[in-house]
Amino acid sequence: MGFAQSCAAVDGVLIIKKEAGWTSHDVVAKVRHLLGGVKVGHAGTLDPAATGVLPVLIGRGTRIAEYLVEWDKEYRAVLRLGETTNTQDATGTVLASHTTDSVTPEAIHEMVSRFHGPIEQVPPMYSAVKVGGVPLYKSARAGKTVVRAARTIVIHTLEVEAIQGRDVTLRIVCSKGTYVRTLCADIGEALGVGGHMLALERRRVGPLAIDHALTVEEVVTRHALGRLGDDLLSLDRALDQLGIVVVDEQTADRVRHGAPVPAAKILRWEGVADAEHRSHRPVRIHDTGGCLVAIGKCPDNSGGALKVEKVLIDQDV
Repeated sequence: MGFAQSCAAVDGVLIIKKEAGWTSHDVVAKVRHLLGGVKVGHAGTLDPAATGVLPVLIGRGTRIAEYLVEWDKEYRAVLRLGETTNTQDATGTVLASHTTDSVTPEAIHEMVSRFHGPIEQVPPMYSAVKVGGVPLYKSARAGKTVVRAARTIVIHTLEVEAIQGRDVTLRIVCSKGTYVRTLCADIGEALGVGGHMLALERRRVGPLAIDHALTVEEVVTRHALGRLGDDLLSLDRALDQLGIVVVDEQTADRVRHGAPVPAAKILRWEGVADAEHRSHRPVRIHDTGGCLVAIGKCPDNSGGALKVEKVLIDQDV
């Protein structure tokens, strides 16, 4: 049976390697059309000029988007020094140009090291962040500059991979909410010559790596061959960074209807070190057969009931 015919029973995540020129919405629309109108979404927008990993969620996979966007992300970015743009990337208008002759490789390495760890970042005007209920990009297009509050982000890894003239290739591992183009612009400003993001490739979203990603063309080909289902990650596998709570069949049936899990009904924990690491964290709820039933959140105390946040299997299964 081909994927299109069986997709009602298949849910999960496709790792798409988005190419330049496609919007994230374009990719979702293409996959939705290919699968005959099945519910399709994505986790983590990529700008049209950016390339790389775009998690595409299919069927019940759309229910786990909020958990995927929490993951850290890895990028390869090219920072062009000496030019600032109104969008902080290469799609914008150049606002100022400076010579970079005085910027040494040593200065670049030293300045980049200062942006490691928790830092404050002001969201760019050309972004979807809302201020007063209005997306910033709409204000920017209207020629307005809005005061934005800085937000704390975390740069886990920031390495200089190459320096070619005024172009600096960076490897970045960062928390959710990080604007890489703003990071590039801030590094350029700190070096005193300005800068913008020339190119961006997302290499990884959580455990979803570019090495396992398919281009849209490859998705079309594999669908035509009836093999696309082989590339679909199950919800359980896509969420394997979350710990597991195992419950008996009677409790699992109640969970399917959204009922909380009393602590006494938990048969065992898997992949969660101790009670301290469980508090307020999402976990997968499995039945004794290893089937993913729902996602729950651990309470403040070890004796409290596990709240069901998201049921991932139909009640009549």
